[in-house]
Amino acid sequence: MDERRLLLTDDLWATVEAQLAGLKSKRGAPPDLPDRDFVEAVLYLARTGLPWRDLPQRFGHWAAVYMRFRRWLTRGIWAGLLKQLSGTALARVKVLFVDSTVIRAHAHAAGARKKAVARRLRGSAGVAAVSPARSTPPSATRRRRPRWS
Repeated sequence: MDERRLLLTDDLWATVEAQLAGLKSKRGAPPDLPDRDFVEAVLYLARTGLPWRDLPQRFGHWAAVYMRFRRWLTRGIWAGLLKQLSGTALARVKVLFVDSTVIRAHAHAAGARKKAVARRLRGSAGVAAVSPARSTPPSATRRRRPRWS
């Protein structure tokens, strides 16, 4: 993966890292993936709309990134990070998540054909008066029963 495609600049990461220091716990073993690469992986997924399993190998195994994302979510680290970010950094995050690749349109907005629905045709009195009858009289369609003697 091209390093130029990453979103976190050094200035923005310094801001995020300072906020994360107060939110994260020091307990446990350090993760294999540094925090910067982990946040970059989450931003990459949000930007591209890829499933977790399609995460590039540069970010490590997708399941490890997913579990870490879930842990941060349940511990409130993501919510706390968004609350503590300053105006400039928060504006950058909002611009990222309102990208057009994230917004999905309904199939009808893309010009897809609607499903055919059987509609009941209603005749009008004017058309019925002008057009000839379309069915045969009931007496002509009745079958005669054979007489058995």
